[in-house]
Amino acid sequence: MHDSAPSTLSEDIRELLVLREGEDLTLGELSAAVGKRGFGILLILLSLPSALPFPAPGYSTPFGIILFLLSLQILAGRRTPWLPSWARRRVIKRSTADGMISGGAKFFAYLEKFIRPRYTSLTGRTGTRFCALLLLVMSGLMILPIPLTNTLPAMVIFCVGVALTERDGLALGAALLFGAGAILLYSLAFYVIARYGARGMIEAKEIIKGWFR
Repeated sequence: MHDSAPSTLSEDIRELLVLREGEDLTLGELSAAVGKRGFGILLILLSLPSALPFPAPGYSTPFGIILFLLSLQILAGRRTPWLPSWARRRVIKRSTADGMISGGAKFFAYLEKFIRPRYTSLTGRTGTRFCALLLLVMSGLMILPIPLTNTLPAMVIFCVGVALTERDGLALGAALLFGAGAILLYSLAFYVIARYGARGMIEAKEIIKGWFR
């Protein structure tokens, strides 16, 4: 008898749609359901509401705090993620959960054509700890209650999570470059704000809005 092929990331995510169907979910329940995937899948799920165009206001700051805690655990070399009780009790509305899960599954079904295990040594302990430094910066930006500081950092975290989950060293390298670009962009934006004050903040917001159009 042959062993069944391992499930893909999109299949694992689709399974979450039947988790307490029709009811709100807690982050602890989502975490337990995808525990076999480890840190990567949590990075993906927690960044999804801000990284993808789902109407999910109010999640960036609390999820950013949890992502910051997970990044510290990765940096410390912890093998399995741990969530504090207040994070496990965090409720995710069913409409938000269904939107991010179904949308994420469709996206991954397409992404899996390109993402695969390769250069796996880059996704080992040393590589993941290096990524943790980038994740700390990106999750820190998500925590800041400043408009337009959520989407790009969440996208970087999302990309790192995909690369780590699928053990794709090439994708991880691309995510790190993406992160470096994001840091440069926000450094420039904060410089403009610091130099020109409120007027500079308004102009910087308009410039960044233009980049996302």
